[in-house]
Amino acid sequence: MFKDLFKEIRDFAIRAEMSDLIELVLIGAVVYAIMRFLRGTRGARLLRGFILLLLGSTLLLFWLASVADLAHIRVIYPYFMYALFLMALVAFQPELRRALIRLGAATWFIESSQEMDRVIDAVTEATGYLSKNKIGAIVAFERATEFGALAENGVILDAEVSKELLTTIFWPGSALHDMGVLISQGRVAAAAIQFPLTESDEIDPSLGSRHRAAVGLSQESDALVLVVSEETGIISLVENGEMQRELTPDGIRPVLRAALGRPAAEKKKED
Repeated sequence: MFKDLFKEIRDFAIRAEMSDLIELVLIGAVVYAIMRFLRGTRGARLLRGFILLLLGSTLLLFWLASVADLAHIRVIYPYFMYALFLMALVAFQPELRRALIRLGAATWFIESSQEMDRVIDAVTEATGYLSKNKIGAIVAFERATEFGALAENGVILDAEVSKELLTTIFWPGSALHDMGVLISQGRVAAAAIQFPLTESDEIDPSLGSRHRAAVGLSQESDALVLVVSEETGIISLVENGEMQRELTPDGIRPVLRAALGRPAAEKKKED
């Protein structure tokens, strides 16, 4: 029953010109890029289902049109495609929002490199102390994506970043210790913030809600998130949904400098 369809595909391959091959390569590249962007998220499963629905419906409609000589089905098919496109816009709304956020993201920086170094040093020292004592923590650095609405759901602090403040916030029994801290423009903007949890299936099941929240926030924004495990004291850094684990306090500094501003090597060259 697919004889006519295979014949059409064969005829197309014979007639195909270089421009047609280029178009196919570009389409394949776009689909591959989308799959990489959605990898491990709810959107990846939705995309697979959407592609299967599209291929299945196309084969079915062409088969019906060929076997039963239903010419009107070919006329209706474009409208069916428009309906699928509108369904995709609704289904992929969170993923489209995240893609637009990343597209418009710019590098976050603090105007004073000395102030940036002071903030990084304070966070690094606090992270080392929390890791050594196995005290859980999650700290997010705001970059181009602003978190005004998210911060309002926590406790607004607008305080200077210091080791003492961060360790006090995350100290067990503290009223603010159970959720996340947001650092914005070199200051502790808010604490006790509930970050969005990731829906990814690729997260290690042994990791708790802090790590899932760190991945979730980094997937929906360009934020850089530090996590300290309460069970093991392991320090992790999450960016764009990718997690680096088992970092040391000394190893965090250059990573933060590179991500939040100019690396130390560049500053020495300019000096």
